[in-house]
Amino acid sequence: MTKYDVYGVGNALVDKEFEVEDRFFEQQDIEKGVMTLVDYEQQDQLLKLLYENYGIKKQAGGGSAGNTLYALSQFGGEAFYACKVANDDTGDYYLEQLGHHNIDTSVGSRESGTSGVCVVMISPDAERTMHTFLGISASLSVGEMDFEAASQAKYVYFEGYLVTSPAAKAAILALKEHAHQHDVEVAMTFSDPAMLEYFKDDINDVVGSGMDLLFCNEQEIMLWSGASSLEQACQAMEQKARRFAVTRGPQGALLFDGENYISVAGNQVDAVDTNGAGDMFAGAFLYALTQGKDFAEAGRLANRASAEVVTRFGPRLDGPMHGELAAEVFGDA
Repeated sequence: MTKYDVYGVGNALVDKEFEVEDRFFEQQDIEKGVMTLVDYEQQDQLLKLLYENYGIKKQAGGGSAGNTLYALSQFGGEAFYACKVANDDTGDYYLEQLGHHNIDTSVGSRESGTSGVCVVMISPDAERTMHTFLGISASLSVGEMDFEAASQAKYVYFEGYLVTSPAAKAAILALKEHAHQHDVEVAMTFSDPAMLEYFKDDINDVVGSGMDLLFCNEQEIMLWSGASSLEQACQAMEQKARRFAVTRGPQGALLFDGENYISVAGNQVDAVDTNGAGDMFAGAFLYALTQGKDFAEAGRLANRASAEVVTRFGPRLDGPMHGELAAEVFGDA
């Protein structure tokens, strides 16, 4: 009998969000729309500029897998999160949020150091651009993995961002092998186009002989496959992922359930912040699957929830909204 719906692994980051103008990216020579890893000094300098020119919009617990597990837990799923935070105020804040959301974690005694922070810049077109200082999360390793807990999950899930660290990459490879030995499904998200532009070989090392479930957006699957059409990209993905979901923004999502392709219509909304949309999609989708819903049903909930999260600032929705969305989509939640 399983204890967890999803055992997730990811970088534990506190998000600091700012609304910025497009000219800010040009002035600071920042590549718009992607995640860029920076050191502490670079991020500190950027934060000073942002506070001086714009003021902070929102601060919240973040990290891709963390956001996904938050969504799953708020829909009613059981989650475990393997991550690493330092013994500092930022780490206290992050763990406090996890505890409030009833997410079990592998974090025990904490080392001195600096916890990770992600600076999220939201442009007028609602696109998110991120500069991330991983802090102590960069040393996430096999030591933070709770293999016993993973054995008690329906799925293990990890974010593509982890391949930027050799130690974290080794950890998720070990976790993947362990999961398959214990008949636990393995799911992954590509996370960001930058992972396919700069770390494609590492991503492919983790994908390896195959994944049970893979999440990506249209830009990411095109970069990964090198194909000239979405149809060709999906055909290539069929060779590596038993099932997958390709998000397409307002156009909805294209799903492959192992046998058939399913197109799920998008929800037309006025987006203000796309940060967390993919994380929410994965969380809602995994929740639905682990509760016995089929791919089409999971896709409808995931699209509806991700459309809702982009209408407000921050990567997460208030807790009660999850149940309301599930009731709206399924009528029985």
